[in-house]
Amino acid sequence: MSPLGIGTEETWTACRAGVGGIGRITQFDPTGFSCQIAGEVKGFDPFQWIEKKEVKKMGRFIQLGIAAADFAVKRAELTVDPDHAERVGVYIGSGIGGFEVIEREHRTYLEKGPSRISPFFIPGTIINLCSGHVSIRFGAKGPNSATATACTTSTHAIGDSFKIIQRGDADAMICGGAEAAITPMSIGGFAAMRALSHRNDDPAGACRPWDKDREGFVVGEGAGVLILEDLEFALRRGAPITAEIIGYGMSGDAYHITSGAENGEGIIRVMRNALKDAGLTPDKIDYINAHATSTEVGDRLESIAIEKCFGEHARKVAVSSTKSMTGHLLGGAGGLEAGITIMAMRDQVAPPTINFHAPGADCNLDYIPNKAREMKIDTALSNSFGFGGTNGSLIFKRYEA
Repeated sequence: MSPLGIGTEETWTACRAGVGGIGRITQFDPTGFSCQIAGEVKGFDPFQWIEKKEVKKMGRFIQLGIAAADFAVKRAELTVDPDHAERVGVYIGSGIGGFEVIEREHRTYLEKGPSRISPFFIPGTIINLCSGHVSIRFGAKGPNSATATACTTSTHAIGDSFKIIQRGDADAMICGGAEAAITPMSIGGFAAMRALSHRNDDPAGACRPWDKDREGFVVGEGAGVLILEDLEFALRRGAPITAEIIGYGMSGDAYHITSGAENGEGIIRVMRNALKDAGLTPDKIDYINAHATSTEVGDRLESIAIEKCFGEHARKVAVSSTKSMTGHLLGGAGGLEAGITIMAMRDQVAPPTINFHAPGADCNLDYIPNKAREMKIDTALSNSFGFGGTNGSLIFKRYEA
């Protein structure tokens, strides 16, 4: 569920075509805000997935997460039968949770008093309720958890789910992340940090990772959910396998709450940890879906880190930031981008970095500028980095029976 479309194929088709999903905010009146643009999920109708009486109990991030999980479960042809329900888990996170519910209910409190606060206020906002609703929806009684590690949230959720299956605690995991933080306080708060693009007169060109004229990121919303399974379990039930997850790395910068270490060493370590977990050398990676959000510091550090981690191969590996099209989904970014990475391997097409015209300082890699590229992609890496210095990397491989 993304600013590029409803569902996997619609999102991927727009992504490989280099279509931008960013426009003027419609969920509230942004007049007076320094940033008036965002990547909204257009045409989303929660009633297509959720009963009317249940919708009012859920923040928008939960609704988007349920819809994404529904797409994933159906694509995977996964049925959670009672005889193996305890072996199927859910791990869906969110960086911020139900921001719009918090803002709405706070207004209610101020205008009408505490007795008028909705009884669904708390269940509609807390981050693990997306996992809770999805587990109930599908009857998944296995491990049930959620992450809240800022913009690395869903990468951690997927990686942790990978390890849960590896150690034998589940046979399948419904995992990823969801975010819906296009609200006045959220946009105002990020703008106050001077983190956002103010290119209000050119929304389609506002997010421009690695470009010399980049000025900040654009908030996006949506959800990305994967179905991970133990191979024997997947084969036994005849699952349509798209890819294999083979590596997961984590690291902490221990440097600054919003900026990585100047030499990019935390990013270097997280990619090296993922490569070590996968048992790969850097030259085996064909494509990197970068975290690059279109900020001056973040894009430069990731580029430097890739150069240092991959050495001579850094000039050969294809790198792109699909945030140039979707905006930054915060806690939902890693799930969406993991899915895009897998689709890129399926179709052997690397998605582009749009709005790239001239490289910024220390941005010296092959960023697949403006147009998708047909190429051999057997192994790919997806990066996510979050406030607080929390980093995650996933490595995927084309599945061969």
